[in-house]
Amino acid sequence: MADGRSTGPLRDGAHVVILGGGPGGVACALTLQRASLEAGRSFNVTVLEGKEFVGERHHNQCVGVLSPPLNEVLETELGIPFPRHLVRAEIEEYVLHAWRTSVALRGEGVTSSAVRRVLFDSFMIEQARERGVAVVTARAEDVEFHADGVVIYSEAGPIEADVVVGAFGMDPGGAAIFERSTAYRPPRALASVVTKYHPGEDAMREFGPRIHAFLPRHPRLEFGGATPKGNHITVNIAGVSVDSALMQEFLRLPEVRRVLPALDRAGTLDEGDLRCFKGRFPVSLARGWYGDRYVMIGDAAGLVRPFKGKGVTSAVETGIRAAKTMLREGVSKTAFHDHYRADNRDLTEDIPFGQAMRLMVIVLARMGWFDPILTASEAEPKLHEALFDAVSGNRPYRRVWRNGLSPRSLGAILHAFLRHARRLSA
Repeated sequence: MADGRSTGPLRDGAHVVILGGGPGGVACALTLQRASLEAGRSFNVTVLEGKEFVGERHHNQCVGVLSPPLNEVLETELGIPFPRHLVRAEIEEYVLHAWRTSVALRGEGVTSSAVRRVLFDSFMIEQARERGVAVVTARAEDVEFHADGVVIYSEAGPIEADVVVGAFGMDPGGAAIFERSTAYRPPRALASVVTKYHPGEDAMREFGPRIHAFLPRHPRLEFGGATPKGNHITVNIAGVSVDSALMQEFLRLPEVRRVLPALDRAGTLDEGDLRCFKGRFPVSLARGWYGDRYVMIGDAAGLVRPFKGKGVTSAVETGIRAAKTMLREGVSKTAFHDHYRADNRDLTEDIPFGQAMRLMVIVLARMGWFDPILTASEAEPKLHEALFDAVSGNRPYRRVWRNGLSPRSLGAILHAFLRHARRLSA
């Protein structure tokens, strides 16, 4: 290990190793690479990724909805075109389903893009390769910290670096590496199960460019969703402990059956349909998510909106922010604390509001009390806006609470609850 490596701003010849080749890791790598070219400096950037996205050999268990401002961030911050050719559906509407009531939610001029995550990840990592980032197909096995640098042990051999970036999402192997040698502890997480099926062209046209979100009265289900993806529909559920059997229960719920076309028709399903894949996503901030010569981004740091993740957008934004801190301020714990943490205040300060929203929704949905809120939203614009922002992740939860608790919203909710109570007692 060379002597005298600084924990200040990255110098010429500095080596950054990024563990994870998803959108966040690639965004961090491209920011560093672009800065080195623009400033006439020379950095070595290596991305370690154990999966092979090219050829769809491996997959990411993610619904794959790209939310604003991702298209603008890719083009202005990273200098790469937004991959319009990968978009399977432009989402203009969310339909929120409670026990007996549904409401269509639209945001003025707000459109998200549904993609197949494996194809988007493949696109991103190829952009990195084309711009000179070294991409190594191997998994990290351990990390060793020294005063003058870091050693990353991988399946491809040891790599010496000035700093290591954790972009491994919710991978338990990646987390364990840092838990052994740092104060890092991964965020709390919900389990998710994802499946898909092909209902046919006519059914897909009928389904339309909208995402259906469900708040079922089930003790183990927090929410479910159905997202169009061109020729198929992706279905996901989430909760503390969900599994394939629970997915089958979800698919049998009456409110789900009314939405999902052709699910009961024999002979319409592809041979790969209704296979389940399991994943996790964070609902809290990680502990020790930065330190001397290491920093976490995206899901690994818990830097997402805790109830409606916008995970891809947050990963890209936090990857860029981490790179800028390393370039301008350094790779010490102090630099990350004073600058990277501050740059992510929009996410960290919103987490308590999102956690409170999650708890409220769980209680109301399981008691069957969310129906009058949906009914009230059809007559009160502020409440409608609050529900849209909560489901789409379009705005911070602080604003969702402000709109949802406005005097007009509360009045509409109270009126709807009184009518609901009278119907139940009649």
